Order: sequence, then structure tokens, then C-alpha cells
Amino acid sequence: MTTRDELRAEKALQGMEFPASKTQLIDHASERSATPKTLQALHALPDRQFENKDDVVDAVPQEPEGDASGGVHR
Repeated sequence: MTTRDELRAEKALQGMEFPASKTQLIDHASERSATPKTLQALHALPDRQFENKDDVVDAVPQEPEGDASGGVHR
């Protein structure tokens, strides 16, 4: 997850009551019209309870900021 993805996830989880399961997080984000990329990041979470938004962000597998298939290489 990139920094921008972390911000999207935090926004999608605003108002979420914790602790919450992975399924509850995805349902909440879907109801808030989260982007497909945000939902993809939430689907990558381990299947467990999360104590707060920081716990969620820390649990998402990290990806590099840039996309190796595109962009400008310097």
C-alpha cells in the first residue's frame, strides 16, 4: 500500500467502530464508496480483528510508491 492508499483507507474507514473484522472493514468501506484500489488493499488484509485504523494500515501489505510497468524511469 502506498502513502496515498493509506490515506484512502483511512478516509474509507472514517466512522468505523473498532475492534472490527476484515469483513466489517470491507463492508464499511464499500458503503462509503471506496475506490477499487482501496478495496483491493483491504481484501489483502489478514483475516483477523483490528483494534483501530492504525492497526489496519499497518497490516496492509506494502507496495512500492511507483509502478514498475509505467511512468518515467530516471
